[in-house]
This record gives sequence, C-alpha cells and structure tokens, in this order.
Amino acid sequence: QVQLVESGGGLVQPGGSLRLSCAASGSLYSIGDMGWYRQAPGKQRELVGTITRGGSTTYAGPVKGRFAISRDNAKNTVDLQMNSLRPEDTATYYCNAVVATRVGAWGVYWGQGTQVTVSS
Repeated sequence: QVQLVESGGGLVQPGGSLRLSCAASGSLYSIGDMGWYRQAPGKQRELVGTITRGGSTTYAGPVKGRFAISRDNAKNTVDLQMNSLRPEDTATYYCNAVVATRVGAWGVYWGQGTQVTVSS
C-alpha cells in the first residue's frame, strides 16, 4: 500500500557530509509527520529527527546543529542532510512516515534502511 525508499547512504570520512533521501509512493491520501531514525549494531533504534507537514522540525540531542531535515510535500519526499559526521553516527538510517491511505486510515510506515558508515 505504502512504500518508503531511502537512498544516499555510503561511506564517508569523519567530518564529511552525506545527504539521504526518502521517497514515499503508493496509496498516499495524506502524509503527516515524517522522520528519520537510526540503528547502530547492538543498539536500539533511536530517533534522529522529525518534520511536520508544515515544516517544523525536531532533532535528537546528538545530531542537533549538524543534521537538517527537509521535505517536499509535492514530491512526497523527505531528506536528511548530515554534516560534520562522526564515527558514532555510523548506523542504518530509516525513513518513517505517518500516512493515511484513505480518510481516517492512518498508519506508520518504514523504509528498508540505508547504511551510513563514518570511518577514515
């Protein structure tokens, strides 16, 4: 019904930048909040940040000031710009969206994840 597909992951050196993108497709009656989460090996999935349909953003403490989330409502996409990357940012990054497939039918959907590795 709803597919979220991430792209843009890869290997980057400490201090470098990377931009992740996520595109939503399928039965998209309406899209609410969108966001990014990450999960490092052996750790629980954690919030990176969220963005409302109106563009208001929130960020987790460890990424505040370094990461920026943006979205294009016309294209049903959400991006994550990551700057000043650190080895501890290494994780699989997941796109997340709250989507209504029809009136009143809201659900939470996840992408398949994209790997980000920060290493010299």
